[in-house]
Amino acid sequence: MKIAVIDAQGAGLGQTIIKELIKEIPDNIDITALGINSLAASNMLKAGATHSISGEKPICAFFKANKIDCLIGPIGIICSGGINGEVTPSISKAIFNMNCAKYILPLQMHGIYIPGTRNLKIKDMIEEIVLDIKKNI
Repeated sequence: MKIAVIDAQGAGLGQTIIKELIKEIPDNIDITALGINSLAASNMLKAGATHSISGEKPICAFFKANKIDCLIGPIGIICSGGINGEVTPSISKAIFNMNCAKYILPLQMHGIYIPGTRNLKIKDMIEEIVLDIKKNI
């Protein structure tokens, strides 16, 4: 199974997601860490990703050239200017155009609130994502 995890800043969320995926799905999993900046990519690689890519152009090229089963990241990845301005219009468009399952964590930050979402802890959201991925393997 090919999974991409995308994050920015220090990739605290991305690292947590990768560690949980490795713990719960130890076999036949290929995790690509997509760091919008090099620190994020490096931190996710240290967390156990199979390989990492950083920067706008390499991330967009990755999406065009690769077939993945799913993509995981915070809600800011689908918003141009998201994650404190790190997400570019090209990245958000490339994510939108990917033909895969997209697991978007609806963090209530930066004035974005999605009515109807439950007020779950990040740990619980990640657990729900991992359970769904395990179900679809």
